[in-house]
Amino acid sequence: MKKTSVSYSLSVILPAHNEEEVIATTVHNVIDTLSNWTIDHEVIVVDDGSQDHTGAILDTIASTYPCLKVIHHSVNQGYGAALVSGFEAVSKDLAFFMDSDGQFDIHDLERFFPLIGAYDAVLGYRVDRQDTWMRKVNAWGWKILVGMVFGVYVRDVDCAFKLYPASFFREHKLETRGAMINTEILYKFTRAGYSYTQIGVRHLPRLGGRATGAKPSVILRAFRELFIYALKWNREEKLLEKSAGRQKPRVQPAKQAVSDNEPKKIPKA
Repeated sequence: MKKTSVSYSLSVILPAHNEEEVIATTVHNVIDTLSNWTIDHEVIVVDDGSQDHTGAILDTIASTYPCLKVIHHSVNQGYGAALVSGFEAVSKDLAFFMDSDGQFDIHDLERFFPLIGAYDAVLGYRVDRQDTWMRKVNAWGWKILVGMVFGVYVRDVDCAFKLYPASFFREHKLETRGAMINTEILYKFTRAGYSYTQIGVRHLPRLGGRATGAKPSVILRAFRELFIYALKWNREEKLLEKSAGRQKPRVQPAKQAVSDNEPKKIPKA
């Protein structure tokens, strides 16, 4: 079997919260897949205050695999906070993040690598999304709102399957700590002049654990952060214009493309 060879080194970040049913399978799949590719890599799992056995399972796996780093939050700080902890620990050229709930397949990342160079980042979007209709409606409404407020227009803003240059996270401070994190990353990424492309990735049925993205507390925190930081960043841009003594420059849309190479849909059981 032909091995995938990548000239860049790679950090894989997996945020986790109460995923004891699937975390071992997810981590082993990621490590085994990366080990079969010719690539310098590390896997960073952030246990965001899990109250089950997620942390203990991760520590056991880490004792066997030197490439695995485990970061523990003593209390649940939020999805964005987990990602930020992961980004701060990155030591490789590229930073890729994926949910640890087993709903993504790490093998889809292989199609991203040939696009690095032509584009700075590759963003996944979920094909045949395996979520309830209510979550899909919420996601559609959030995408529209994010586009209106921040001018961020992508197919699936919160898809947790994205590949970025690690240097971006070293050079830009991330401020949100909840579900707004993907919007903030893309907002700052495009305004810094980076380019991206988008590729469809498989979305698998959840095999264990519980999704928390639709909890009222998570949604309320996302809206609170949206309005707080929309005002803050707008105010900061105006101050920069004033201090520079010039009119606000027109923000050029990031160079982007959408790949037509989508994976096959998941067959119905």
